[in-house]
Amino acid sequence: MKPADTLALTIMPAPKISVIIPCYNEQATIRLLLDALSSQTFPHTNMEILIADGMSTDHTREEIAAWQAAHTGINIRVLDNPARNIPAALNHGLRAAQGEYILRLDAHSVPAADYAARCVAALDFGVAENVGGVWEIMPGAVTPMGRAIAAAAAHPLGVGDAQYRHATQPQFVDTVPFGAFRRSLVAQIGYFDETLLTNEDYEFNTRIRQAGGKIWLDPAIRSRYFARPNLRALAQQYLRYGFWKGRMLRRYPETLRWRQALPPLFIAGVLTLMGLAAFFGWARALLGVVLLTYFGALIIAGVRAASVKADPSLIFGLPLAIGTMHFCWGGAFLWSLVRFK
Repeated sequence: MKPADTLALTIMPAPKISVIIPCYNEQATIRLLLDALSSQTFPHTNMEILIADGMSTDHTREEIAAWQAAHTGINIRVLDNPARNIPAALNHGLRAAQGEYILRLDAHSVPAADYAARCVAALDFGVAENVGGVWEIMPGAVTPMGRAIAAAAAHPLGVGDAQYRHATQPQFVDTVPFGAFRRSLVAQIGYFDETLLTNEDYEFNTRIRQAGGKIWLDPAIRSRYFARPNLRALAQQYLRYGFWKGRMLRRYPETLRWRQALPPLFIAGVLTLMGLAAFFGWARALLGVVLLTYFGALIIAGVRAASVKADPSLIFGLPLAIGTMHFCWGGAFLWSLVRFK
């Protein structure tokens, strides 16, 4: 199959694109995204930007209005999303969209200048029903922990074999970040599931694949993504991820991947050994070996990352970030399985 990076990037006549952006309290990054969209090589006259805002309480809307006043040549609309969750925001955007193509982006993202053109080219070529690219993870704060969290979000120990974090070759995958697809696809498989407050994109892609469609990831389609700025925000993010992944897997157990199974299995094993350690010496010894091996591996990863990036703060920052991701994701995943509502 012809790789998507060899596809013609000039589409004539240019189809209309609807860019849908879920948003809530994003005053720090929304202008970066809008600036990136204004720099797209795809014709601005054939693009509309739909920001589904969850009734932001900061100055996000003022930032959007100020940007819009300075860029009158770009069609931008703000939609109210009183539900304040991502799948509802996406569905508001889909119902308002006029474009033949949908580009789903995030208020924390900065797409490359040829992002829209490459997505449309891949869809026009018929390579897949949903296409996307690779994230370049950026620090969400100019701090040692901000850098550590960004490094953890791209590290194999943190994200396993998630191809959209580090793929170098075009390939078919289970899911892509954000994604671009024809609006007509929604008529075939339905809207985003608003009962899943996170993991809605993976569930949407699962329905695409169940309907016989394909998901295509091309590393030439690139965007920057700003990671969480501190450990508290990272923990909250991965608690949500783990909980709603567990809920999704109740419906689609066949979609479980090894990288998703390892954290909850590890947490379950540690909890089991902790319970047994009160009664058996072998359990105490085994628990010690498991924890020493785990944290030792994280420290080694931190040392290596610190050496490669010439950033000594990663020696302990990276283990803290990856450990937070594992324990929060795995613990929340297990909790979602034992809850019956």
